[in-house]
Amino acid sequence: MDKSSRIVIVGAGVFGLSTALELAQQGYTNIIILDRHVPPVPDGSSVDISRIIRFDYGDATYTKIAKEAYDTWSTSPLSRDVFFKSPFAFLANKDYGKQYINRCTARLDELGLPWEELADTEATKAAFPLLYSTLPKMKLSGYCNRNAGWADAQKAITVVRDQCTEHGVSFLSGSRGTVTGFASSKDGSIIAAKTVSGHDVSGDHFILAAGAWSSKLVSMHNSTIATGQVLGYIKLTPSEVSDLKDLPIYINFDSGWFCFPPHEETGLLKVAVHGWGYTRTDNKQGGLSAPPTAPRHCRANFVPEDGVARLRAGLKEILPALEDREFERTAICWYHDTPSGDFILDHHPEHPNLFLATGGSGHGFKFLPVLGKYTVRALMKSLPKELALKWRFRTEYKGVDDVFKGDGSRGGPERRELTVQEKARL
Repeated sequence: MDKSSRIVIVGAGVFGLSTALELAQQGYTNIIILDRHVPPVPDGSSVDISRIIRFDYGDATYTKIAKEAYDTWSTSPLSRDVFFKSPFAFLANKDYGKQYINRCTARLDELGLPWEELADTEATKAAFPLLYSTLPKMKLSGYCNRNAGWADAQKAITVVRDQCTEHGVSFLSGSRGTVTGFASSKDGSIIAAKTVSGHDVSGDHFILAAGAWSSKLVSMHNSTIATGQVLGYIKLTPSEVSDLKDLPIYINFDSGWFCFPPHEETGLLKVAVHGWGYTRTDNKQGGLSAPPTAPRHCRANFVPEDGVARLRAGLKEILPALEDREFERTAICWYHDTPSGDFILDHHPEHPNLFLATGGSGHGFKFLPVLGKYTVRALMKSLPKELALKWRFRTEYKGVDDVFKGDGSRGGPERRELTVQEKARL
């Protein structure tokens, strides 16, 4: 690929920005990123007050690469005031959760990485006195990894955006950066990205990194689905922020409920659910699940009632003093899930100059410091064989029902479609 080639990247999130930066650092001189908003894009899945940084996976490949990313988060001067170390506690009661936990600890053992057993809720309480006022009836067990933490996601995206700008990457936003589709030639090659403004953005190579919005722009052959996940934010007093500063990152695999330590700058405590989520089927988009594209570009202050109930159930179990506290706001974060939870870093089979960098499946952000390196290797078709196979675009799911099984880390109720009334609230 000629280094003066016009490279058009659709999407200014983790995949798009990290890819642009890596290309620019390798000497590519004509890169433009299109998105509805200058990053950080307010309703993008990579933008929030916090994202978990961990290398605990049941899959050896992700464990190794996430550890590589964690080491960069921990040591890079760019992570100052962005990354914060915090222990990460994994707990479960049901068999599938325990199986996933056992896979994670097995991978850590293989790499000689330390972890601490949490044999029961009493042991968890002893390790983290802030958890539970009364011990839960469920016999939760798991482990703790003290080599973990969280990142202020909005600040991290801002840092990478600024790096892109310093390396000559251009940004186009607003109506001229809001992509509605692609224009292609007879052989399927992409000629230009179409935008709301009617202004087509031409290029030689195109990279689609629009996350949960990607399926609106090109056929994904049932290899991805957009799912909405529940977030809640509680405003704490300064004394509560101080009292809870040693709260670990905690996740209950049975329910998918998790929490972070307080975000000191905003005074917010974030709780969330990493589960099967909600779908928002859009008949105008061929029955695909897709997030709304609101003109104001921010997440609506809304979560379905059953989602709020799940947030409160987790608070009742873990932080009961806050169970009845009003939420400052709630929101839905849109994942771009794949059937196996693997990323998609591959060329589209119908468009030879369209590369897909997507399928974050709710765990892509933590790889931000190293993701671009792997994405560009995939773009240049120089990945190791095993990675190319893992991150290939899969067409075998087309027309097949119930393929989204995930990687074993999801918990809670089955995925469901949002009601008409709930869609209107979004």
